[in-house]
Order: sequence, then C-alpha cells, then structure tokens
Amino acid sequence: MPWPLWRPLARRGLRLLGRVLAGAVVVGLAPVLALATLGGLATLITTPAVLLGAALGVFAAILFLGLLLILPRPAARLPRWLRAVVVLGVETLVVWQVAAATLGPLESPPPLPPVAGQRMWDLPTGSRLAYVATTPKRPRGLPPVVVLHGGPGRADLDGDSAFFGALAADGHPVYVYDQLGAGRSARLSDPGEYGLTRDLDDLEAIRLRLRADRLVLVGHAEGALLASAYLARHPDRVDRLVLSSPAGLHAPPTGAVLTRLDAAQNRRLALSLLHPRVLTASTLLQVNPATARSVVGDAELDARLDAYHRLLLPALRCAGGAAPATSTGAYANLVRRPIPPWIREGITGSQVPALIIKGSCDYQSWSSAADYRTLLPGARLVYLRQAGHDAYRDRPGPYLAAVRAFLAGRPLEPYTGDLPPPDFEGPP
Repeated sequence: MPWPLWRPLARRGLRLLGRVLAGAVVVGLAPVLALATLGGLATLITTPAVLLGAALGVFAAILFLGLLLILPRPAARLPRWLRAVVVLGVETLVVWQVAAATLGPLESPPPLPPVAGQRMWDLPTGSRLAYVATTPKRPRGLPPVVVLHGGPGRADLDGDSAFFGALAADGHPVYVYDQLGAGRSARLSDPGEYGLTRDLDDLEAIRLRLRADRLVLVGHAEGALLASAYLARHPDRVDRLVLSSPAGLHAPPTGAVLTRLDAAQNRRLALSLLHPRVLTASTLLQVNPATARSVVGDAELDARLDAYHRLLLPALRCAGGAAPATSTGAYANLVRRPIPPWIREGITGSQVPALIIKGSCDYQSWSSAADYRTLLPGARLVYLRQAGHDAYRDRPGPYLAAVRAFLAGRPLEPYTGDLPPPDFEGPP
C-alpha cells in the first residue's frame, strides 16, 4: 500500500498509543494520589472510616479517568453507552478488590505462648516487659548481664535467653527481655511513644528493679545503640559494654542491607510490601501513628513484618541456616528514630571497658564499628570470619568465647587495623 494511504492509519495508531500510555500513567497515579490523600487528611482527621473512604474515593476517581483513556471506543455501530458500561465494570472490579484488601485484616496469628522461665516486669514507667532470668548456681556477686536485642523491635526471647544464659555459668545473673512493643512485651496504643527515650527509661527502671549498682550491657545492632545511649546518660552505672554488630552513630545509607541480596531476592522483598493494607499502615504511621494502629492492629502487622524479615534473612546471615524464631514488633520497628548527637558526645573518652564484635559478612559498614573503637579508649574489636550481622547465630562458639573472656578479664586477640580486613564483605 502506498505511503500516503498508510498515513491515516499511522496517525490513528500513534494517537491510540498515546492514549494508552497516558491512561497507564493515570492508572499508576491512582494509588499514589490515594495514599497522598490519606496522609494529608490524617494530619487533620483521626476517624479511620473517613480517611479510608476519602482515599478509596480518590483512587476510584483517578482510576476511572485512566480507564477511559486506555479502553478503546466501541465501533460506531455499537451503542455509545457500551464503553461506559465496560469502564464502570472494570472499575468496580478493581476498586472492590482494592477495598477488600485495604479493609480486610491481614493474617493475625494468636498471641505468642510464654517461653520457658518467662516472667513479666511491671515497671513504674508504665511498661510491661517479658523477660527470662538465668541465675548462677554459685553467685559471685558479679554485676548482672542485661541483653538488649536489635531491630528495633526484633526480639527472640527464647533463643537469646538460651544462648546468653550460658554466661550465668561464670557467675553473672543474666536477664534477657523483650523491649516495649516487641515480642511478648506489651504494646502501646500510640506507636508514636516508642523510641529511645522510653527504652532508656525502661532500662534504668530495670536496673533499679534488680537493685544493681552497675550493669553489664550486651547490645546487638540497635540494642548496641541503646546500650551506648545508656552509657552516655548514666556513665557510672555501666560496668562493661558488649557491642555486637553495632548500629552506627550516624544514620546508615538507606537500603544498605539490600545490597547483600540478589535481584530476585530484592524483587520478592519489594513485592511483599505491595499490599494495600501494609501501604495504608505505613502511610498513616508517618503522620498519625495512633490512627495507623487503629486501622491495622499490632498482631497482623507483626506477622507481615516477620514474613518480611524471613525474606531478608540471607542478608543478615553469613553461614545460612534456618530463620530464628524472632517476633518483630512492627510499630516499634517502623516508628522513626533519629540518632541524637548526645550519644556520641556522652561516650567519647569513656573508660568503661568495651568489646566490639564485627562479622565478616555484616551489612553494617566497617566504620560503624570502628567509630566506637575510636570514641571508647578501652574498647577492643574482635573480628569473626564467616559471621554476618547476626554474628552470635553464625559463629556461636567463637562469639561466646570472646564475650566470656572479655567479662572475665582474660586476654583477647583483637583486630587492631584501621582498615577493614581484606575478606570483609560490607561497606567500608
């Protein structure tokens, strides 16, 4: 066919393609604008029904416009109303599915059963915390060891009490507890009240409950940051400090942990978050935490975040293995926690003996651990090969041996280099 005869067809095809692309962009904007509406209104309104109704209304309106652009006009011999019926039919089906996914609760598992030896602390701070105490058979009057889990909110009361409880054989009473909002401990009605200040108040209340002059603090990841903050606030109440895969004193680069996952693992991780109800909770949490919790409860969001952490496990471990039985407090984990500068200022020059444990596969930067060694003159750094972020799970024997030697004052073989070892896999 001669080119002049093709021109009308080509123009028609380009116009159709342009409409479809424009419609696809509009359809893609529907959930974005709906979430923006949700977040904006949440600064003014706390009624969940109004917020969700407005967000779904915006989603439906934008989706309708996009479908009008995407769906072709019917042939001239067909009724004009047919296109509107088709658009409304598709619109109704999509909106119904999105509304059902947004309003219908996620899987909500039953409450966690108590672990062996579990007891509860009712603290004057108002916190109710689950803990396990391991007492030495032959007490020697040594300061109690208090273990601070990471996350924040990523608790494993059963596994951590079994592992760190071994320190009681050396004469230390050992206390492992789930921080407020995590594991088997109580939750707050307003997640905005979670944070470093509340955790520090709880830890001081625990010290008073134990009637201990000083504590040995073993902090893992974010728990190491909590232990450092406690040292900064109460420098005379810390006997020794163990910082395991410590979170840095500066905010890490966003997505640092994802660099240890391959493309397929990152894709599965991202898809696990693309659920309307999860996106709703995440959006509300940024502006109105209490409303977020009234829409999506603790149990269902905890279960979703636990599933997320199971997908994230390859980035946390070096030697592989089954996922630990952690129970993440989702709201305690997701609430924003800026790192205050007074922690660095408070620990600089502290003479409290400190042990820093760093694994060769830790996704946290080398500088995050080296920074503590610079600030704490009495700190020694032990480097564990074939150990990831959860170093005590990957190399339990060498990890426990280093901690026991440190607490007993026995010699260690610290890593003294300024640069990371050649086999360190994390960022510098």
